[in-house]
Amino acid sequence: MANHISAIENTRKIERRTAVNQQRRTRLRHQIRAMRRAMDGKDVKAAEELLPKTFSLVDRAAKWGIIKVNTASRYKSRMHNRFKKMQSAA
Repeated sequence: MANHISAIENTRKIERRTAVNQQRRTRLRHQIRAMRRAMDGKDVKAAEELLPKTFSLVDRAAKWGIIKVNTASRYKSRMHNRFKKMQSAA
């Protein structure tokens, strides 16, 4: 247990930041999952609507430090390639 006032304050701050980061990580996972479901279901219109929202959330997650920048780029690249492939097949 922390003994100094500043250590106790830092512990409280870390708990708040952890809660925020967990919410952001969960939101990111749900958005990516929704995008993947739309692509798996060959729903071009839904995927087209979700693509910019998903990219925006992935970029923000990278900016916040939830995921690394290269991970964000990989997610976006793979999603975009799948989307283009699905769009051309339709």
